[in-house]
Amino acid sequence: MTPDNLDAALGVRVRPDQEHAVAPVVKSLAEAYAYPGIAWPRLITDGGRPVGFLMAFLGIDWHQDGSAIRSGLWRLNIAAGEQGRGYGRFAVAQVAAEIRRRGGTQLHVTWHPGPDGPEGFYLGLGFRPNGERSGGQTVGVLDLTDDAAG
Repeated sequence: MTPDNLDAALGVRVRPDQEHAVAPVVKSLAEAYAYPGIAWPRLITDGGRPVGFLMAFLGIDWHQDGSAIRSGLWRLNIAAGEQGRGYGRFAVAQVAAEIRRRGGTQLHVTWHPGPDGPEGFYLGLGFRPNGERSGGQTVGVLDLTDDAAG
């Protein structure tokens, strides 16, 4: 994220029927400002055209007691007209690469449960629910030691 692409990022909008399942980019950018050592926001472009936004979390104390330091995908917004073209898969692969670069072996994500949520997308990428819930959402994990994981 840069001052030059801020407006483009703010213009990324998911489909109206998905708005309940993912916070808007503006909230992500506010969180990135509040958590500068943890948040990793990125605009996803194709030929200079904004197609999505992702924000990873890197090295958070998940249980706030030092027992589980985790990294993962905090937010993924693929623009309504750009879905189904591989940009989400690309975004997850980029987060996986960054976590691996930092020595991590797992990528965590949470998703809104239900038939209208992104569970199928994440399961299709190899994420598996780990039995936890966070804020009413399913927690999934992708093993990054597997060569097929991005």
